[in-house]
Amino acid sequence: MRVVMIGTGYVGLVSGACFADFGHTVTCVDKDQSKIDNLENGVMPIYEPGLDVLVDTNVKAGRLDFTTDPETAIGEADIVFIAVGTPTRRGDGHADLSYVYAAAEEIAGYLKGYTVIVNKSTVPVGTGDEVDAIVQKTNPSAEFDVASNPEFLREGAAIEDFKRPDRVVVGAQSDKAFEAMTELYRPLYLNETPLLKTERRTAELIKYAANAFLAVKIGFINEISDLCDAVGANVQQVAKGIGLDNRIGSKFLHAGPGYGGSCFPKDTLALSKTAHDYDAPISIVDTVIKSNDERKVSMIQRIEKAMGGSVSGKTIAILGLTFKPNTDDMREAPSLVIVPGLQERGANIRAYDPQGLKEASELLDNVEFCDGAYECMEDADAAVILTEWNEFRALDKGRMKALLKSPTLVDLRNIYPLDEVKDFDYHSIGRPTTS
Repeated sequence: MRVVMIGTGYVGLVSGACFADFGHTVTCVDKDQSKIDNLENGVMPIYEPGLDVLVDTNVKAGRLDFTTDPETAIGEADIVFIAVGTPTRRGDGHADLSYVYAAAEEIAGYLKGYTVIVNKSTVPVGTGDEVDAIVQKTNPSAEFDVASNPEFLREGAAIEDFKRPDRVVVGAQSDKAFEAMTELYRPLYLNETPLLKTERRTAELIKYAANAFLAVKIGFINEISDLCDAVGANVQQVAKGIGLDNRIGSKFLHAGPGYGGSCFPKDTLALSKTAHDYDAPISIVDTVIKSNDERKVSMIQRIEKAMGGSVSGKTIAILGLTFKPNTDDMREAPSLVIVPGLQERGANIRAYDPQGLKEASELLDNVEFCDGAYECMEDADAAVILTEWNEFRALDKGRMKALLKSPTLVDLRNIYPLDEVKDFDYHSIGRPTTS
């Protein structure tokens, strides 16, 4: 099939490259000429393990190309995806759909023959109806259907998630659209991937409901970790004990400094706003949003307490800045709250992240960025682990202790077994200080 992907951000680029790897002919479109030039030269705009190789392989095979001019590609396409950003709208928290609507209008002008227009962007309920209306108004003679095909990609594992998904959700209003989308995903047949066909609005809501539920799990275990601190219990064992229950599951039950990234903060807020707009508020989601904001601030207080009640005049080594490992994504990362908060209290900050330094340097001021973890810790008063990158899991404890002025280690991701850090003034989340 001939596929066009409007937008070469995280979702558009990964999805386009994977569809090409399935054997489809894919054109990725973006208005940013420099981004297109870089992609044509093999330079990725994001860090995602394996993406550069996947793109290179399919470009060389002639199945994947990039352009700023979508006219010809859309005119020949069977399916056109809208994969543009839907950031939180300033002032009211709703999703900003201006990029989606602009893409729909542009697509409409180039349609020739029957085409399925698919919202891949995360959009509120009813957005597909608006896209349908825009296309009809712009090009009354167009033959088309509008479908919803939400993405469920985890940053750092996106290619695996795309090629071996738990499910594929397609929301549409016609059998013809379902047939086209079924053919598009036919390569997943051998994996026996469930393809859930729904009405369009239902598919739109599935995406938000899924992300909100996962955010609830994170918020829940974070609050349980506070209770564990208070009563002397171990949150990791609590999480294992409840996660072994098949009704609950073990994923997203890792206590930490709060969720971040491009999806959970934005999507929970957008779902909350939609629910209130329809006079059907989801109080549990509202509570999780508030709890997560407060969680990040409480981590500042936790670090202060670990350092004797004050960080003023002290140098703190921050290990990890991105919202999660295996990505360079800094969007809504806890570090963006914790680092400025420590600075406001008088701390000097050194920081290291394996992939996020470029992005972080544009978002954080007056931080000394280092080239490695050991350099970051040299002569620091304490080390704080904010992101659980694999390379931090096997750091030389003796060398760490020798580099730090005092052996204070604040582990906000619980990456170390307690018996490995007995020589440190060690502070983790929801676990007793000794094993």
